[in-house]
Amino acid sequence: MEPLSTHGLPRLSWIDTLYSNFNYNTDGYEGDGPEDCKSQDGSETLPYIDESPTMSPQLCTPQGPHGEMVSPTPPEGLPPGGDVEKGLEMKKLVLSGFLASEEIYINQLEALLLPMRPLKATATTSQPVLTIQQIETIFYKIQDIFEIHKEFYDALLPNIRQWDEKVTVGHLFQKLASQLGVYKAFVDNYKVALETAEKCNQANSQFQKISENLKVKGPKDSKDCTTTVTMEALLYKPIDRVTRSTLVLHDLLKHTPKDHPDFPLLQDALRISQNFLSSINEEIDPRRTAVTTPKGEARQLVKDGFLVEVSESSRKLRHVFLFTDLLLCAKMKKASVGRHQQYECKWYIPLADLSFQTLEESDSCHSIQVLPEHEIEEMKIKISLLKSDIQKEKKAPRGQNRVERLRKKMNEQESWLLLHSPTIPFRIHNKHGKSYLFLLSSDYERSEWRENIQKLQKKGDVHLNKIADSLSLVHLSVSVWLLCCFPDLQTCVLSSVELQVLTSSCFKLRTVHNIPVTSNKDDEEAAGLYGFLHVIVHSAKGFNGSANLYCTLEVDSYGYFVSKAKTRVFRDTTEPQWNEEFEIELEGSQYLRILCYEKCYDKSMLNKDDNEIVDKIMGKGQVQLDPQTVQSKNWHMDVIEMNGIKVEFSMKFTSRDLSLKRTPSKKQSGVFGVKINVVTKRERSKVPYIVRQCIEEVEKRGIDEVGIYRISGVATDIQALKAAFDTNTKDILVMLSDMDINAIAGTLKLYFRELPEPLLTDRLYPAFMEGIALSDPAAKENCMMHLLRSLPDPNLMTFLTLLEHLKRVAEKEPLNKMSLHNLATVFGPTLLRPSESESTKGQHITAASDIWSHDVMAQVQVLLYYLQHPPISFAELKRNTLYFSTDV
Repeated sequence: MEPLSTHGLPRLSWIDTLYSNFNYNTDGYEGDGPEDCKSQDGSETLPYIDESPTMSPQLCTPQGPHGEMVSPTPPEGLPPGGDVEKGLEMKKLVLSGFLASEEIYINQLEALLLPMRPLKATATTSQPVLTIQQIETIFYKIQDIFEIHKEFYDALLPNIRQWDEKVTVGHLFQKLASQLGVYKAFVDNYKVALETAEKCNQANSQFQKISENLKVKGPKDSKDCTTTVTMEALLYKPIDRVTRSTLVLHDLLKHTPKDHPDFPLLQDALRISQNFLSSINEEIDPRRTAVTTPKGEARQLVKDGFLVEVSESSRKLRHVFLFTDLLLCAKMKKASVGRHQQYECKWYIPLADLSFQTLEESDSCHSIQVLPEHEIEEMKIKISLLKSDIQKEKKAPRGQNRVERLRKKMNEQESWLLLHSPTIPFRIHNKHGKSYLFLLSSDYERSEWRENIQKLQKKGDVHLNKIADSLSLVHLSVSVWLLCCFPDLQTCVLSSVELQVLTSSCFKLRTVHNIPVTSNKDDEEAAGLYGFLHVIVHSAKGFNGSANLYCTLEVDSYGYFVSKAKTRVFRDTTEPQWNEEFEIELEGSQYLRILCYEKCYDKSMLNKDDNEIVDKIMGKGQVQLDPQTVQSKNWHMDVIEMNGIKVEFSMKFTSRDLSLKRTPSKKQSGVFGVKINVVTKRERSKVPYIVRQCIEEVEKRGIDEVGIYRISGVATDIQALKAAFDTNTKDILVMLSDMDINAIAGTLKLYFRELPEPLLTDRLYPAFMEGIALSDPAAKENCMMHLLRSLPDPNLMTFLTLLEHLKRVAEKEPLNKMSLHNLATVFGPTLLRPSESESTKGQHITAASDIWSHDVMAQVQVLLYYLQHPPISFAELKRNTLYFSTDV
């Protein structure tokens, strides 16, 4: 089953990728391997076919000015009279892929029909498994659909085998489209068929065994490839098939010249299919996320997702479901082979009883255990290295078995990361019971949950007030009136049976099916951007009144979102003009989020724990990082609209392989991009002035700053400082004292990054890598000290100065949250990088993610080794030859 959108709808964009790569395997459009390998196949969601532009532009039915349907036309860009031969080859590829998937679909229908005949035979005996009525309900129209597609397949196959420019297939697709009335009847009966099958499953163990072990044959040209599938999964296939057939029609039109006999026939078939999709969407849509309560009320699923709950002082991954009247927290139970996965309800809260807690109101028993950041960073590096290994094994002969083992290991590590990374508390309370604590990685996500809950609560309050008003009970409070007249409405208490039914329905209704890890996505979907995103937050407008406003920027990596940058607060304004530029590191990122806040200056609200965010979110929005858009040399300007507020920003992207390149400055008069020995000689100093001044300023007023050296400074401020140091401006000390401390820290990092070669030199890089890998402590000590002695004097003095500074920063870890390991993670890859020639020696390092992961762990470990070492004196180091002085 393909991945699902946030609404629980089949996401079909991968099919377009399949076409563009001309990669038609035997699975064709099914996209699935053996069905029994995927527990969610077909049973994950009620049927819903989406032809909206955001999901699949090709399925959007064109409309005239009055809403009438207009015959679809193929996209521009393939004009008649183009490369006909290429178009025919493309058309054959499309048809071949569809034919292969059609064979699989027919086999699935056949597997569904196989038990129908014996079930009918027993229905008239003294011991029937099912009644005739139940059989006709469950298998309604399956025989007709099978015959339609078998006839279509038998007619299409010889045309593909004898393919040339004279072959026509439009009439076959037109006929197929004309028989969609059978599908309409099937769709109308689909929900009843599923409910009947489920009831029969529970009532009859013999039928349950049959329905959970249907055998589907593989394609004719495959070896023994029979798969075991559930009846519920197979009953979904016809609904899925209509959408896929419509996609094929669109692509056939794309590669059919307008003067070809097939063109008007395919166009007519597409029109019929899209009209059909439109009609059944209207009928299916309201039912796709609803479950009926025993009292006949509709309980709609509004939102669901994976959250980390703090339970009994440990972190647990939960699947949380927000319904129109309650919030339910569940965990997935382990399922035995051949059985459906099921949820176990951990707790639920009626929305009428739910409130959000502040830190002061929360239970003291909830202690948030936060792992040291270096452990999180180490895990990211391990995952990145695994991704690199997987890519290598894919290219190796017979590497598939190892790929699966590596994927499993990566899944475990990514799951660990998702569990331990979130730190933002989301506290909810049941006014009749206990409180619960979730941890989220993104304030954007926390805001979405809170807003959805509050909207439902408000809707419920309005509804109850209307009832009270209509009964002339305005003078009574709603709560008193409810208590007196309708005690059942005051709390939504579920019986054990009701709770069991609701929890069971979660499996079918859920819209988020897998935890968001790379190993749960295909390669195309998992791909993201690796490198640096430059973002300028220009301005915002649309606020109702003056406020103290700022923005934060979040990007996704490793399956979750993290906050990466923050603008300054623009005070008492309705139209803030920030014009601040940030450089954000991307690690497989696909989205950028912008959140706009009103700053809280209430002192009573500020004594919160480190991860508490008390500022009010005024608006939020996100944009997809389209590689084609952001990877141009020019800035791309955009606007995010959020709750009536418009935030204007620009962005551009630099890939990691480009960022690894060090470009020497053409001007030797400045300091950035100039060799360190040239700068120290000109200044007649042992350590460059820029390094000494930035260190002094950070130690004077930034050493207690949370995230110093980790949090990005404003890029425009950093560029201003860079220009000042390059031109030796007299006012540099005044600029430093007035500048934001994160900009000063960023300037120091930028200086080291822009050196023509790393501080620890290209020449010694391989030796540092070998030295840190030594196991014997004495040998490692001897080697690592010898390598320091081998550095040029300006490099060594600068390195030792920086080393002692970083140690002093780490001494303030309780305040600034920057441990030695955190600092090594920030500075290691900057001070120690392979040269361009070194990094291109191995042809296997091709992907940006591979370049990033290659040797990063070792680079961090080298700097960490020196940071953890007792103080190293320049004079002592030069005087002490240790045990050997072999040239490196």
